Amino acid sequence: MRVRLRKTSDDIAAELAGDILARFKSAQAAGRNYLLGCPSGRSPKPTYDALAALFAETEADLSGLILVMMDEYVEGDPPSFRYVDKDRHYSCRRFADVDMAAQFNAGLPRSKHLPADNIWFPDPVQSAAYDEHIAAAGGIDLFILASGAGDGHVAFNPPGSGRQSRSRVTELAEQTKRDNLNTFPDFRSLDEVPRYGVTVGIATIIDQAKSAAMILSGESKRKAFDIISQATSYAPDWPATVIVECRNAVLYADASAAGKAVA
Repeated sequence: MRVRLRKTSDDIAAELAGDILARFKSAQAAGRNYLLGCPSGRSPKPTYDALAALFAETEADLSGLILVMMDEYVEGDPPSFRYVDKDRHYSCRRFADVDMAAQFNAGLPRSKHLPADNIWFPDPVQSAAYDEHIAAAGGIDLFILASGAGDGHVAFNPPGSGRQSRSRVTELAEQTKRDNLNTFPDFRSLDEVPRYGVTVGIATIIDQAKSAAMILSGESKRKAFDIISQATSYAPDWPATVIVECRNAVLYADASAAGKAVA
């Protein structure tokens, strides 16, 4: 795993977005789709904004871009889980539509828009099929990752998640729910955070990602940086250490997360 320290989250976003655009264009030239693994939330948002600007600047045709989303909140009782309503402020499907697809498409003619069918989510009823669907499409070209500040969750994988875990519905850890209070400030209390989520698994990420990039920005991610940058293998008590076992992995951190000056 390579570690790249940058001054600000915007510096990380500009570099990573440029890299993604180059990879996407290369896939287009080869006549194949480009699968981008995506979390929702604050950590990747600057990268998505930078990507939107680059797509508009280069008049990119997004018909060959597929967003492989990591997770979504679900409700109901096992085994009859269902997605939360898409219009809820914390819905990851809402984030994908409003904060990603709409921004990506904003500067492009309709003929070059990202098709709605190119946004994938794991199904809470048939979650195991997500891994098969990704594999059948050739795997994920680049998986963007982020770490929970308090417990190192990645997607909705809680501490204790096994290395062989795959896409599934899981109960959110208490600290994960507390982290999500910060991610989604419209939550008024911990009781409003859903109890369950459907998520890719640790093995899903390791097996399906041809390359991976983890983004750590802000002082709240200092602990995450210290743990992940020193890890040598996946540690179940901090699931975001999955990045260490990914192929072609890069850990991006800004000065605040790294706790050191960056030239």
